[in-house]
Amino acid sequence: MAGELKTDAYPDLERDLTFYPLGVDTPGILTRDQIDQYNRDGYLAPFKIFSTNEMTGVRAYFDDLLERGMQAGWSNYDLTNWHKYCRGVWDLVTNQRILDIVNDLLGDTLILRHSHFFAKLPGDGKKVSWHQDASYWPLSKSRVVSAWLAIDDVDEDNGAMHVIPGSHKRAQLAFADSWPPEENVLDQVVEDALSYGDPVPLILKAGEISLHSDWILHGSETNTSSRRRCGLAMRFLSGDVQAYLGWNQHSIVCRGAEATGHWADHPRPEDESIPALDAITK
Repeated sequence: MAGELKTDAYPDLERDLTFYPLGVDTPGILTRDQIDQYNRDGYLAPFKIFSTNEMTGVRAYFDDLLERGMQAGWSNYDLTNWHKYCRGVWDLVTNQRILDIVNDLLGDTLILRHSHFFAKLPGDGKKVSWHQDASYWPLSKSRVVSAWLAIDDVDEDNGAMHVIPGSHKRAQLAFADSWPPEENVLDQVVEDALSYGDPVPLILKAGEISLHSDWILHGSETNTSSRRRCGLAMRFLSGDVQAYLGWNQHSIVCRGAEATGHWADHPRPEDESIPALDAITK
C-alpha cells in the first residue's frame, strides 16, 4: 500500500489552499451558465479548437517531436515546458482560440506557467492515480485553469482522464506517496477518491480541449487499446498568483501585463530544438 497520509506537500510555504470561483463579468466566449458549471463541477468539456485538417498537421508535428525526443533519451511522459525550446509548442500554448476561452475564467492577464506534452502508449501499463494538481504546485493561491488538448481521439479504452465533479470545492485532500505496484506516472495518490463522488470520463476528439480546476480530483487508467492517447496540458493562471521554489521561471505572459516581473516571459523560439536531458522542467 501507499505511505502515510499528508495534507500539505509544502508545509513551510505560505499557500492559500482554497478554491476560488472564477469568471469575468462580461465573458466573450463562455456563457454565464458555463462559468457557473465550471465553478460548480470543476471542469468543462469539450470545446473544439482545431479542425480535422488542422489536427493532421498538429499530430504530424507531435509525432516528429516525440520521436526525436525519445531518441534523445526523453520518455513519452516527460516533454515538459518544451514551449521554451520548440516554436510549434509555443504556438500551441499561445493559440488565441484557447486563450479566448480561458480569458473568460481568469481575466485579462493570462500567464502560462507550465506545459506538458505526453503520450500514453498502447500496453505501456502506466496509469495516473487519483490526485489534485494544486497539491504539487508551490503557488501562493489557487487560480489556475488547466486546458487539456487532445492530440489523438480520447476514450475510455485508451485511458481517458476521469474527474470527480465537485471535489475541487474541498480543496486540499489528504494524499500519500505512491508505491511501485501502482505503476503511477506521478508520485501522489488520493486513496479514498471515490468517496468524494462518481467519476466522469472526459471523452474528446482530436482537436478538442477540456478545462479543469487545479483542485479537482482526476486520474486515468492504463491504455488497454491498440491506439495511442496523446495530449498537451497547458496550465494557465492569473496575474495575482505567485510561485515559490523557482516555479516562475518557465512561463509566458500570454495576455495582459505582469508589471512585477515575477513571471518569466519566454519569447517564441527560433527553431525546434530538443532540450538537454538535464533541463529544468518543473
